[in-house]
Amino acid sequence: IYHAKIITMKRYKNLINNVKEYSIDYPDEQIKVQRVLDFINNHDNCFARDNWFGHFTGSAWVVDNTRTWILMTHHIQLNMWLQLGGHAEGSPNLLSVAIKEAQEESGLDNFNVLSEKIFDIDIHQIPDFESSPSHLHFDVRYILEAKHEEHKLIASDESHEIAWIKKDDVTNKNPEESIARMLKKMKKY
Repeated sequence: IYHAKIITMKRYKNLINNVKEYSIDYPDEQIKVQRVLDFINNHDNCFARDNWFGHFTGSAWVVDNTRTWILMTHHIQLNMWLQLGGHAEGSPNLLSVAIKEAQEESGLDNFNVLSEKIFDIDIHQIPDFESSPSHLHFDVRYILEAKHEEHKLIASDESHEIAWIKKDDVTNKNPEESIARMLKKMKKY
């Protein structure tokens, strides 16, 4: 067991370091950060979609170059407006997951990564859906930039709709605390 733990820690070293760096940038989020680190340390399959305790997801908070618009999707399963993102499917490189999901869910392919540092972390409960039991998403989010005036958006089959939402209207679409937190954090960019 000890040997397996060392292998796990080496494999996830970059993510662990990034989460620790995030905790320095956002010291008021220490409890959440510790939950993420405990999850990595105690679940070898933390990136597997079939871990029904929970699993990692990678998300993209996509802003336009004027920082006036946010690209959001109206998610079918959750029936709410959210940032783009999805399951890690075994990959510990959550920035790559966030970019891939943003591409798949928007039809856009040109994103500028504004920072490789973690932009936000959220842990939230996902309700039962079809054959999937309720579980946690350990969502690691990155900030990306795209030009919204140049390309037509194409919603994926996971979305009712995808749209650029004016920054001032985002919390009208989704008033959750994590959305307001990302709006506040994007002021640094």
